[in-house]
Amino acid sequence: MCGLLTVVAAASLVALLAHSASGTARPGYAALIRRVAPSVVTVLVQAQGEDAGQRAADRAVANADYDANAAMREIMRRLLSGPGSNPGSGEGDSVLGSGFVITADGLIVTNRHVILGARTVRVRLSDSREVPAQVIGADAATDIALLRVKAGRLTALRLGSSENTSVGDAVIAIGNPFGLGQSVTTGIVSARGRTLEDDPYIDFLQTDAAINRGNSGGPLLSVDGTVVGVTSVIFSPNGGSVGLGFAIPAETVAGVIRELEAHGLVARGYLGASAQALTPAIATALGLKNTDGALITALEPHGPSDGTLHVGDVLLKIGSTPVTFVALPKIVARLAPGSSADVTIVRDGLQQVMPLTFGRLPDPPSDPALTGGQDTWVPNLALGLANTTTEIRKALKADGESGGLIVTQLRRAGPGALAGLKVGDLITHAGTKRLSDVADLATVSKPSSQMPLLLRIVRDGSPRFVAITGSDQP
Repeated sequence: MCGLLTVVAAASLVALLAHSASGTARPGYAALIRRVAPSVVTVLVQAQGEDAGQRAADRAVANADYDANAAMREIMRRLLSGPGSNPGSGEGDSVLGSGFVITADGLIVTNRHVILGARTVRVRLSDSREVPAQVIGADAATDIALLRVKAGRLTALRLGSSENTSVGDAVIAIGNPFGLGQSVTTGIVSARGRTLEDDPYIDFLQTDAAINRGNSGGPLLSVDGTVVGVTSVIFSPNGGSVGLGFAIPAETVAGVIRELEAHGLVARGYLGASAQALTPAIATALGLKNTDGALITALEPHGPSDGTLHVGDVLLKIGSTPVTFVALPKIVARLAPGSSADVTIVRDGLQQVMPLTFGRLPDPPSDPALTGGQDTWVPNLALGLANTTTEIRKALKADGESGGLIVTQLRRAGPGALAGLKVGDLITHAGTKRLSDVADLATVSKPSSQMPLLLRIVRDGSPRFVAITGSDQP
């Protein structure tokens, strides 16, 4: 009997394999991807080319040998699209991210950090066309940007909601990781309602679908092709996917793009106060029976709550809404700037109610990497250079040097690259001449095997000389 069952089981297996091979059963998402992929685009950004020196130093440090302790201090990373070389003119780094079409007439969603500091923005469509894009608006609090292109009628994705998405549901991410081209990855929703320290206004979706640099702004889709989120952040000790990705929920995105399309910005309420969560010990010290509320730790001078709230107050309610430390930024952000509400506090052991008028949430301060000095393209070496600062030289482990120029970009087959130079190298001398300004090398003659250019460089703290000949010979 056992032998008969084995024969039957084997026959069933053969039949199943034959059924699969015949093409009548093809599990997977191929049909779905064919339908939705044309709506996913690559966002190409020509950066300002400003503070290229600092950005190059950051890249050099990031590419150095992996330091676990240093990496773990900064394991929350935006999916910043890494600057690529700009071999044409050196007018700034070329960066890329992802995005997706939400209306047939050309509205496109991406991340704000993809287009931040851009001089020009272009979009590469699924049919390989590249068209200029207008930035309609960008929202710092949610990291969402809205673009518009004129490219005829486009295929749009449906922006849905993550409210009906459950932990364990299958999801699909589409984007352009590391500039390799459109890629599709799958996974599940690992968690809902994740709040990250750098993004207190968003309840993220967490997914184990592989997302990497370049996926920023791409869609996270349900298995019916509806957008449930926009990929934005990874948790990674090394900059690559380790299965901890985060997406901005679609319902958050929908509200933001409505405001961006109508007004070009999103106006949010602002308290102008810092707070912390209460512990049982702190609550006891304040004479409280529980840890409800948020403890005010600092007030912005002349801010909205200065003169109304005091340091040491425990904020219990805004209007009728109970306050917790985690929920406080979201509660305030939903209020209209200039609106007023009664706030309930505990001060010196006594509960009080007082009116408070809220301000407007300001954008974060400008990134110094976007407001510094420009780099300079050196045609005869096919590389970009920028002047350095004490901070840059310190980051490059060259704080003993009194000057020098940092390599910011390289043409792949140019003389500098062929000689082995890298972005982040510090060039201190041309021959015996000390370099202190990019003008010292900007008009250098084209080197050759007969007349090589001798440069002293410092890389990872170690100095050495390099002869640039224009070829890859030693």
